[in-house]
Amino acid sequence: MSTDIEWVKWGQQDPYFAVITDERFRADKLTDEAKQAFFDTGRWHAGYVLDTCRRLIDPAFEPARALDFGCGVGRVAVPLAERVAAVVGVDVSPDMLAEARRNCDLHGLGNVELLPSDDTLSAVTGSFDLVHSCITFQHIDVPRGRRLFARLIELLADDGIGAIQITYAKAYHPDSHGQPPAAPPPPAPTTKIEGRAPALIRAVLGERPVPPADPEMLMNPYNLSELAFMLQTAGVVSFSVEFTDHGGELGVFLFFKKPAR
Repeated sequence: MSTDIEWVKWGQQDPYFAVITDERFRADKLTDEAKQAFFDTGRWHAGYVLDTCRRLIDPAFEPARALDFGCGVGRVAVPLAERVAAVVGVDVSPDMLAEARRNCDLHGLGNVELLPSDDTLSAVTGSFDLVHSCITFQHIDVPRGRRLFARLIELLADDGIGAIQITYAKAYHPDSHGQPPAAPPPPAPTTKIEGRAPALIRAVLGERPVPPADPEMLMNPYNLSELAFMLQTAGVVSFSVEFTDHGGELGVFLFFKKPAR
């Protein structure tokens, strides 16, 4: 299964809930007040990121150009654009990007460029003083995510700061130190019953439409040693970490500076 396909489905079906899984943000429940609360979380987050960059790395940090990888509907890109001269948001979902554009227009922000994402971020040009990503890599399968992580490091300007959140473990697997246990063997094949089941279901349900189920939302843990290796080989001399916890999905926010060549 492609994680991109599932995220595209989320963008079509329930874009705000896909970003923050709170029932207030379901498409059929999203009020003006709920949408305001949604963007309030983004404003808090943008402030947290910039304040943490200054507290941990550079007290004088004032980015002029920022990249938001996995921007979704603009939860963080919008408030970043209120503080930073130019913001580029990338996402794999065309519907998410369209909604992000509507939100930028609603807030009167003309300094946000929104671009489609792929495995090499081929649409993104130039370098950035701030490269940000949060609650995004967990939805990308790890081999692709590693390549994208390396690409984000490349996109940092000299002396630019990366603020990238990564999930590494699951709180509900304490016996294996947060790592999912080995998958059980597949079940033995069963006899397939043809014909009657669909007809029986139609007889019970009639012709009522079945509401679409939520797309799958994969939660992939990453090996932090691999990411540290990538940072060090890119010339990063140190990084700071703050722990995150999204409903038992344990992660870290990595803050690091790319040294000048």
